[in-house]
Amino acid sequence: MAGNSQHPNRRTSKKKGPQVGSGGQRRRGLEGKGPTPPAEMRKGHAKQRVAQVKARRAQGKPTGGPRRGGPKGTSEMVVGRNSVLEALREGVPANILYVQQFIDNDERVREALRFAGERGGIHLMEAPRPELDRMTNGLNHQGMVLQVPPYEYAHPDDLARAAYDDGEDPLIVALDGVTDPRNLGAVVRSAAAFGGHGVVIPERRAAGMTAGAWKTSAGAAARIPVARATNLTRALEAYQKAGVTVVGLSADGDTELHELNVLDGPVVIVIGSEGKGLSRLVGETCDLRVRIPMPGGAESLNAGVAAGVVLYEASRRRA
Repeated sequence: MAGNSQHPNRRTSKKKGPQVGSGGQRRRGLEGKGPTPPAEMRKGHAKQRVAQVKARRAQGKPTGGPRRGGPKGTSEMVVGRNSVLEALREGVPANILYVQQFIDNDERVREALRFAGERGGIHLMEAPRPELDRMTNGLNHQGMVLQVPPYEYAHPDDLARAAYDDGEDPLIVALDGVTDPRNLGAVVRSAAAFGGHGVVIPERRAAGMTAGAWKTSAGAAARIPVARATNLTRALEAYQKAGVTVVGLSADGDTELHELNVLDGPVVIVIGSEGKGLSRLVGETCDLRVRIPMPGGAESLNAGVAAGVVLYEASRRRA
């Protein structure tokens, strides 16, 4: 019977109700939590993710691969004394410098060791020649191998969201089928120079942020995020839903660049490969297709040059 329970505080009804005492939870729930922290300090916020990526790159730390479920990257090996020295001089992020035992200590070796020591965060490892041969699959490493950690890509949504949070209209470059890492590095450099908020590349059949792309970017890759999209068409459609105009560069575009009136607003500029241009699905997704007038008679421009031309025009309009 209800009145004969051996446990006086035990619930004897299936009806839900308040427990005996709240332990102060209600009072604490009414207390304020203070001012809202800035976006860079909010867990999971796009600006925090972008800031963390930039900080890790600036410190030369391994990045641990792409974010948000993307395919995991792999380390890259830069081999040869000249290549290793150039990569260190250009600020390519690295975590291990392998040096062959009893190596001939010429000027390039001494300078590479000095750069690695000054930058910090790069471990120096001495290894026998057979081990370096195995690591490089028999390439002519000349006794020096630099390990570059996987690049940590941003998510395409983060680029527009971070720009909006800064009170700015997004200016983003998307590459469709550009397979030359040097072209990617040149686009990243132009985007950083003209106030772009990031570069988007497809996951497949496209150049990634290799050591070659890092060198061509001349350090800009440490200042501007590069995002990788599993499906570029869907990423562009997501930008359109966020209020961003998608403009594709095409030799048969309906509008010339100087006639385009959307560059001073939120815009994604899509650039295809020099040979094939935009793929069919990407071209159909674009809101506008624009061409760069070339009175000199050239048939096309490579992605790096085309990006520089359009980004300069966008920067001029926004100024």
